[in-house]
Amino acid sequence: MRLILVLLGLAASSPALAQVRAVPAQPASEAEALRGVEVFLVNETAAPIADAGPRQIEVTAVDGTRLVLERAPGPTPTIAPGGFAKARYVPVGIAGTAIPPGAQHAAAKIPAEESVVQSSTGSSAAFLGRFEPHEPVYGVFGTGDAGGKLQVSFAFRPFAEDAPLKLGNLRFAYTQTMFWALREPSGPFRSTNYTPEVYADVPVDETTKVALGWRHDSNGRGALDSVDLNRLFGRVEKSFDLGGDWHLDVAPQAWFYVGKLGVAPDVKDYFGYTALTAAIRQKDGLKIAITGRGNFETRRGGAELFASYPLAPIGGGVGFYLFGQAFTGYGEALDDYRRNDTHARIGIALTR
Repeated sequence: MRLILVLLGLAASSPALAQVRAVPAQPASEAEALRGVEVFLVNETAAPIADAGPRQIEVTAVDGTRLVLERAPGPTPTIAPGGFAKARYVPVGIAGTAIPPGAQHAAAKIPAEESVVQSSTGSSAAFLGRFEPHEPVYGVFGTGDAGGKLQVSFAFRPFAEDAPLKLGNLRFAYTQTMFWALREPSGPFRSTNYTPEVYADVPVDETTKVALGWRHDSNGRGALDSVDLNRLFGRVEKSFDLGGDWHLDVAPQAWFYVGKLGVAPDVKDYFGYTALTAAIRQKDGLKIAITGRGNFETRRGGAELFASYPLAPIGGGVGFYLFGQAFTGYGEALDDYRRNDTHARIGIALTR
């Protein structure tokens, strides 16, 4: 009898296992779970509790795959009575902790086979799982000499995530920005920026990434009027959870120039050696991002603002964003990098 009373006393003085309930969102597949699965930690008591959630949980994906998920590194939240906090879980082995023998769970692999799409132009194929968004893809238009501005951009992962020598962190990216002179009689594209990049995108933890690489910017002209920038850069991106599906992303960047600059040796005076990007965003909601760069010695530079909102809520399966873009300063177009301009445009975006 005394032993029973002792056990009851210990149970009364210890937190109950059901005080915080973990409710995971159901991923579509293991490949989707690699991006992270959101788990809601619900405090079912009348007192605040500091709890990071269970170390591992099991879920079944929509496609029927059984997944063992592991809590990603992060701070321990204090959950209000009757409230909840969100935690991020990834397939076991991705979060960086040891896996007990006999409980191995292989990480999802990017499909090795190509995806084939049949259309009116015939069949096309690609390794679609290797493509990622990079810079925003958009088309925006303004009044006066602002004209139109169109941009396409993508990143490509040539190696699988689990490739040897950390080659899974390697990225090739390409961005092309075109300036459309709509008020001219024939509506020509007056200028184009071409930007290939090769870099390593290395995750430090679930909220921090470091990138090191090479970037080339060119106006695509001939030897007499070519403006070219070759830069080796380093970038750190940190994401902060503000609650309510809001996040703040901050990404400082620094670089130095290598090789020739074409016919524009003074381009450093306008582009400088550093940049800072800050973005505040809500999942499935508003996103505002601003990037500033320049030369502190010459006090010349430029800043660009993006504002976007998904159009999906209007119905009809719309997959676009309402997109606004504004630029002020030097170097929006490489052809006119010495010109100080201010333009505002609005349109749609495919990625943001």
